[in-house]
Amino acid sequence: MAISKIKIQNFKSYKGIFTLYLNQGLNILVGDNESGKSTILEAIHVALTGYYHGHNIRNELSQYLFNNEAVLEYITSVRSGKAIAPPTILIEIFFDAPMDAELFEGNENTDKETKVEGLQFKIAYDEKYNDEYQKIIESKNLTSLPIEYYEVSWNTFARKTITTKSIPVKSAMIDSSNYYYQNGSDVYISHIVKDILSLEEITTIAQAHRNMVDFFSEAKAIENINKKITAEASMSNGSISLSANLGTKNAWEHSLLTQVDGIPFGFVGKGTQCAIKTELALSNRRAQKAGIILLEEPESHLSFSHLNQLIMSISQKCTDRQILISTHSSYVANKLGLENLILLNDHRITRLSELESTEFFRKMSGYDTLRLILCKRAILVEGDSDELIVQKAYMVSHNGRLPIQDGIDIISVGTAFLRFLEIAEKLHKDTAVITDNDGDVSALEKKYSNYIGDNKKDYIEISYDEEVDTGDLIIGKSPYNYNTLEPKLLKVNDLATFNEIFGTSYADDDGLRTYMQHHKTDCALAIFDTKKKVNFPKYISEVINKNE
Repeated sequence: MAISKIKIQNFKSYKGIFTLYLNQGLNILVGDNESGKSTILEAIHVALTGYYHGHNIRNELSQYLFNNEAVLEYITSVRSGKAIAPPTILIEIFFDAPMDAELFEGNENTDKETKVEGLQFKIAYDEKYNDEYQKIIESKNLTSLPIEYYEVSWNTFARKTITTKSIPVKSAMIDSSNYYYQNGSDVYISHIVKDILSLEEITTIAQAHRNMVDFFSEAKAIENINKKITAEASMSNGSISLSANLGTKNAWEHSLLTQVDGIPFGFVGKGTQCAIKTELALSNRRAQKAGIILLEEPESHLSFSHLNQLIMSISQKCTDRQILISTHSSYVANKLGLENLILLNDHRITRLSELESTEFFRKMSGYDTLRLILCKRAILVEGDSDELIVQKAYMVSHNGRLPIQDGIDIISVGTAFLRFLEIAEKLHKDTAVITDNDGDVSALEKKYSNYIGDNKKDYIEISYDEEVDTGDLIIGKSPYNYNTLEPKLLKVNDLATFNEIFGTSYADDDGLRTYMQHHKTDCALAIFDTKKKVNFPKYISEVINKNE
């Protein structure tokens, strides 16, 4: 059982109605900060469980749950004497397969679909407060949302009011970037552990907890302490004494600590906490039957090796369950499959499906694919020295600003240019490739034939020097390649300038060419750091100064 579609209205960053279709298995949410990734996870979790940040949503009602723009519009309308209806938070969950047609199937959904099962979660103004509310409206003196008049409700598409107990699909929310504790115990892991236990086992724990409380109250040492307190703090209206809190029948949940190797869960490392919560959620037998795993930034606090173990576990155990993961990690996205990626940008959705390079990036997961996906514009280069030179060229032309300050990312992709261009083509991402011609322009043009000439795309640019340079220099036993970055740089500068920048004293160009061949990165660093004027080849400058 999984969610086929979710619709969100006026919840946090989402104003109006936002619709997202989900895969049955893995869904990887990617986007810049404030793009709404976390809000989607929170919306699913609160709609299925009634919990928000580890607490019952009824106890967490706040104006800040609502979209700020919608709230301001409402307050402005009240103060102007033209009050609009109070904003409502609506989260609709559409199930992907029949569960209980009598309870869940109907057309009570914003799409007015029939023969579909699902539910509506609402935080809405309750009309039973109309008399009091009308006085506020008439006064026109409203500075915040009157949240005290709001109620939480769940209704099915069959127009039946339910509680979360009637929802057969549950979610496990694992947020490794935030931790919520209750009496020293992590709230999320407490819920997960409780789900693992049977009713009989929970009853056994509750009885053992009550016996522990009784033992505390009857202990001789406590009895003597209470006598001392009573004697020294005598009161006319009663006596003072210490006792363990009997609480409710579920008091054990808040009194007992989950431990890892004898250490309270809240005191072990954050990475270990994240891994344990994820493993428990994936292993939970109830989750195996009807569970949705919501995982927020699994890369947080984890070393590379532990992250790899966690990703392997997710890959192996998610085959029959739905998992939503938000991430900023290219490694996570690559390993779990870019075909499962959902890119969020200004609440618009882009998917990378049917990507031929999926297996390449899964196996070669170190490539920074998300840098390409998330930047405003990408410039792809082959290696580290190319990246430094292009960054320097940009700084020279843009008053010392780094390209990333303008949303432009210079990405070293090795020989994987075409792999990255496949992603850029799917996303219509503004992308440039700066590459060497290596003395064979025809071979280069054949390689990039899908992006040049009659196949040229407005958003993809392949830039290279169309002139092939030649010479008779031999380094070792191999002819020197005059058509890479270093000789092209020397060609548009002069020997004296580069001798000064590199701290060398070569008498001819061939000597300097040999030095630059053997010290590519050192030379690139020296050019990047120099304050002397440096010229750059035309095929680099044209990309750097595009649209200027």
